Amino acid sequence: MTLPRQRPQGPATRPAPIRDGLPDGLPEEPPGPIPSPDRSESGDPWSRVPFRVTVDDSDTPYDVVDALLLTPFTTGAQPHARHSRLDALREDATLVPAEGEVLRSVVEDKRESCLTAGPGWTARSVRWTSGGGEVTVVAETAELATKILEQATDGVAAEEEPEEEKVSVGFWYAAPQRGPYRTVRTITAEPWEAVRKNYSASAAAALDRLMAVRRTEAAGRMILLHGAPGTGKTTALRTLAREWRDWCQVDYVLDPDALFSSPGYLMEVAMGVEYHGHGDEDENKRRWRLLLLEDCDELIRGEAKATSGQALSRLLNLTDGLLGQGRDVLVAITTNENLASLHPAVIRPGRCLAQIEVGPLPRAEARAWLELEGADPAKLTPGPATLAELIAARDGNEPVAAGGSDAGTGLYL
Repeated sequence: MTLPRQRPQGPATRPAPIRDGLPDGLPEEPPGPIPSPDRSESGDPWSRVPFRVTVDDSDTPYDVVDALLLTPFTTGAQPHARHSRLDALREDATLVPAEGEVLRSVVEDKRESCLTAGPGWTARSVRWTSGGGEVTVVAETAELATKILEQATDGVAAEEEPEEEKVSVGFWYAAPQRGPYRTVRTITAEPWEAVRKNYSASAAAALDRLMAVRRTEAAGRMILLHGAPGTGKTTALRTLAREWRDWCQVDYVLDPDALFSSPGYLMEVAMGVEYHGHGDEDENKRRWRLLLLEDCDELIRGEAKATSGQALSRLLNLTDGLLGQGRDVLVAITTNENLASLHPAVIRPGRCLAQIEVGPLPRAEARAWLELEGADPAKLTPGPATLAELIAARDGNEPVAAGGSDAGTGLYL
């Protein structure tokens, strides 16, 4: 077993020898010396598995901290591990247990890592510049591991003032080393009444009905928002997350192509997390989930079955197939394609909770929008206008463009 990893290529340094359960380089008498396990006991499998730490020029000090933490756990000197992850920390939170001594510290561009040790335990604390962090503790007993973890994380979470405009959204992605991973962030979303004016009359009427849906009315498991870029599809989904937050948890999938090409990733997202609502009533004990998939044109257009392999089938299975049975999951998809160009299986009757075209505002509605915002309607170009064009006209933002009047065409060599 090689920690954190072993690569056959590139120059490698001499493996660090193991001394009483810890690699060479730690203090001769670290806080809480770790006893060397009795290799003669056949009950511990580590005595029969070669344990080796190799460090080469592709590793970083962060990797070394990881290896030093795993060493006492792997050897069995500290066989109990506890872990905690926090998405928002106070600015003064260190995540370092007060009783320990700092053995290693690493400062990088996007994170800080610290290895500490005390009598019978070792801990690794990580803080990310994004505001979150995590703590992993290994110890001789389960009770000690839990105690040190609580000591490191007690009172460190940031206390956010409740704001009506904020809603928690989960973000899924497939990490190269640890597989499917979910992190939670708080986003700002305005109420529907405040953003309704940004949509044409026909789109606003359809969105009225969608925003008003509640858990008992979710007939159909797919939501399709289609229309040209810049028409406000993403804004509508953010507002939907706010309007449904009492009964539905919203998760955004950053890599939908990877989601539907990997059965393991799909199962983790579909089955892996239970979300609970508020109150004592049975209908509030388990929340629905809404998965947001943006710009999935290749996945759902007419030729998707031929070009995407099993991806389309897995999407349909998640919405109303065997995979979706017993799971309160909705899937919202945005696309720039017209409904007529989508695969018939996607838009068949009964599959969709909503199919809404989010198009540009007609000229009369666009002029009214600018007047309501206190802008000059004369800034409008002829024809309909998207929400992005209206905001640009209101704010006076002009695109950066090259000057001159090149009349001919040429070739790049």
